[in-house]
Amino acid sequence: MPVTLPDVKKTWPNAINTVTLGATRDEGGTRTKKVTVGGATALPFHHFEGAMPYPPAIAMEVWDVAPQDWPDVLAEHFRDVWHDPGLWAKKCVEQYGADLICLRLAGCDPVKENRGPQEAAQAVKRVLESVGVPLIVWGTGNDDKDNEIFPAVAEAAAGENCLLGTITEDNYKTLVALCTAYKHKVIAESPCDVNIAKQVNILATDMGFKPEDVVIYPTSAALGYGLEYVYSVMERARLAALRGDKMLSQPMICDIGIEVWGVKEAKASERELPEWGEQKERGPLWEATTAYVYLLAGADILVLRHPKAVASVRETITQLMGDGLR
Repeated sequence: MPVTLPDVKKTWPNAINTVTLGATRDEGGTRTKKVTVGGATALPFHHFEGAMPYPPAIAMEVWDVAPQDWPDVLAEHFRDVWHDPGLWAKKCVEQYGADLICLRLAGCDPVKENRGPQEAAQAVKRVLESVGVPLIVWGTGNDDKDNEIFPAVAEAAAGENCLLGTITEDNYKTLVALCTAYKHKVIAESPCDVNIAKQVNILATDMGFKPEDVVIYPTSAALGYGLEYVYSVMERARLAALRGDKMLSQPMICDIGIEVWGVKEAKASERELPEWGEQKERGPLWEATTAYVYLLAGADILVLRHPKAVASVRETITQLMGDGLR
C-alpha cells in the first residue's frame, strides 16, 4: 500500500521587518532606485513554507581613500578609479551591477589618514552625485572618531534614506539621534551574541527609534575563520524573530569582503602557496562561498568586493529565489 507522508511544512507567527533604503526626488532624495529587504515569513528560501518577497541585496564596497593592502587580483579591477569614490561607485553600479554602494570611511580612521568630518561629508556627497542607488555609510569602528564624523555625514546625506553604521551596546546615542533627525536607517552591531544583538536594538528603541528602521549586523567571519559560529548566531536570531521576538525581527547585513580579503586563503598569491592554485580563482571563490553560507543563514544584505564574487552570488540568489524573484 502507498505510504502517506505527514505534512512537515512549518508556519511561523511573525515576519521579518521590511526595510527600504533610498529616497527618490518625490520623497525628498535624489535616488533613482530604492532597495527593499526583509519581509520573509519563513526560513531563507523556504518558498514552500512562506513568503520571501524581496531577494537579498548586494552592496559593493567603496573607500574614501585608495586601499594600500589589497592584493593585485582584487586591486586590478578598481585601481583606475579608486582615487575618486564617485568614479569607484559608478563603476560598481554600471559595470558590476551593485544594488547598493557601501562607502567605508577608512580614511577617517585615526590609525590611517585621520580625515575629518568635512572630508567624510565630501566623500558621501561625491558618491551620492555619481550614482542613483541607495547608500550605506560604514564608519571607522573607533567610537570617538565616528561620533565626530557622523554628524556631518548624516547631514550631507539628509533626505536620502541611507543606512549608517554602526551602533553598539557602548556607543549608540549619537548615531541613533542623527538617524532620527535626518531620517536614515541604522546598522546595529553585536559581537556574535543574540542577547547583545537584542539589547542594542532595545537601547535604540528606548530613544524612540523605530525597530523597523534597524538592520542587524551580527559581525561576520570568513570561511574557515569562525563562520559556523556566526551562522549559528544568525540562525538563532532568525528563528527567534519568526517565532515572534520583535527585537530580533530586523533584516541582517553581512560585511563579507573585508573579512575574506584579510585571510591568507584569499590574499596569498600562488607564489606563496602554489599548492592552493591560482589566486585569481581562489580569492573570489573564497568570497563567494562565504556569501553562500550567509545567504542560507538569513543575510539580507551582503557587502562584497570582487566582481567575480558579485556575479556568482547574484546568480545563486536568482537560482534560490526561483519564481519568487521580483
